[in-house]
Amino acid sequence: MSRIAVHRALVSVSDKTGLVDLARRLVEAGVEIVSSGGTAHHLIDGGIAVTMVEDVTGSPEMLGGRVKTLHPAIHGGILADPTVAEHREDLDRHGIEPFQLVIVNLYPFEAAVEARAERAEIVEQVDIGGPALIRAAAKNHAAVGVVVSPDRYGEVAAAVETGGLSAELRLDLARDAFFRTAAYDAVIVTWLERNNTIPDRLAIAIERVRDLRYGENPHQPAGLYAGRGENGWWNGARRFQGKEMSFNNYADTEAAWRLVNEFDGPAVVIVKHTNPCGVAVAATTAAAFTAAWECDSLAAFGSVVALNRPLGTDTAALISDYFVEVVIAPEVESEALDVLVSRRNLRVVEAPAPHGEDLDLRRIEGGFLVQERDRIDDGGTGLPEGWEVASRRRPTAVEAEELRFAWTVAAHTKSNAIVVARNGAAVGVGAGDQSRVGAAAQALVKAGPRSQGAVAAGDAFFPFRDAIDLLAGAGITAIIEPGGSMRDDEVIAAADEHGVAMVMTGRRHFLH
Repeated sequence: MSRIAVHRALVSVSDKTGLVDLARRLVEAGVEIVSSGGTAHHLIDGGIAVTMVEDVTGSPEMLGGRVKTLHPAIHGGILADPTVAEHREDLDRHGIEPFQLVIVNLYPFEAAVEARAERAEIVEQVDIGGPALIRAAAKNHAAVGVVVSPDRYGEVAAAVETGGLSAELRLDLARDAFFRTAAYDAVIVTWLERNNTIPDRLAIAIERVRDLRYGENPHQPAGLYAGRGENGWWNGARRFQGKEMSFNNYADTEAAWRLVNEFDGPAVVIVKHTNPCGVAVAATTAAAFTAAWECDSLAAFGSVVALNRPLGTDTAALISDYFVEVVIAPEVESEALDVLVSRRNLRVVEAPAPHGEDLDLRRIEGGFLVQERDRIDDGGTGLPEGWEVASRRRPTAVEAEELRFAWTVAAHTKSNAIVVARNGAAVGVGAGDQSRVGAAAQALVKAGPRSQGAVAAGDAFFPFRDAIDLLAGAGITAIIEPGGSMRDDEVIAAADEHGVAMVMTGRRHFLH
């Protein structure tokens, strides 16, 4: 059956957007509308002739509307395969007329959860009859079309008006339908598991919302996927100019955007290959950009730049002097766009701050690694409660603030990580080294003479004193690390020998 003419449609929807217009077109095309409850009354009020479900089933609605369409006269008409003689005989025997079209959308469970409604109200929004109708029609898509979103109304109405639903359209509608019920159940499971930090059951239904030119490399097909109702920063972002965002652009921008939003004062973060290669806080974003770029100007070529303040003309003018792939800010002033317009390939993005409330998932073959996102709960000034000064010398007030800054940057840098910071800016970042002393050496090479009087942060403990000797020898005056090594006494002794202040936080921040 390549094309099916539609004579009878079952309509039961919660979202009534565009419904009357659709029903009018169907009726004018000779389609009988069968409906119930609020949907039927909405159509009748719109001047649409409706056959009531209870007139078809011979049974009234029950349990406050919980039971309406769960009846053989309805589901028999949806599930019957007209090519099977036994099915045709059953329909004739029981006086059941088949449906060729089912239009259903579900109770607004997601909206109730988002609105933080009372538990009883949320439970009441768990649709039973709707998913049953959708799944029945989708299963029988060889003979029935199923519509679960107003977005498809125009397309379906046009098909009905021009001879019926094609096999290709029915198959595509069935894909939509089964995904909708899967996504709906996934949200319900997530809500039921809401009190478990790491859920026992993690139901994920995601769909491609954006095509990407390719993945990390040109030979890898790629796309951007999201769950229904998910509101990541990228979903609310606005790109003013430049090419479409690539796979790598999204990954780098995510890293930069998360880090820059850790800071309260004006801050700029520069990221390359998901690692910060420049970070600074200052009185203005222009000053912060200059300091951040000076951290590692070689690595910053082709980077992502993130600001936690509106992008104005001063900062835009500085950015325009360099090759940057993406600049992202909470707001982009129109005058700044005028400054950057000559950089046609530069992607200028305005986006809401990341909420950071989702789980962190990493794909491995045949499964996922799932964890709560790492958080740095070290706000305020001075040394937070729980941080201990392990050395004989306490850090000065200035060093304490520098250590807090370096610690934040280290937490967003791939392990093993060492961050050297001075005057509210990273001046050397050692990222992703297989040894901590290697990360320290890498950071110091980039810092050069700027390490004199600077502080350093390590994302995890120092297993040996070698990195302490290396950092102190380069002029580092204070070091922050989690502690917890078998050789902490040796490491602390090394700090004391060099007169270096050492703070231990008791918490590591690995990032793999």
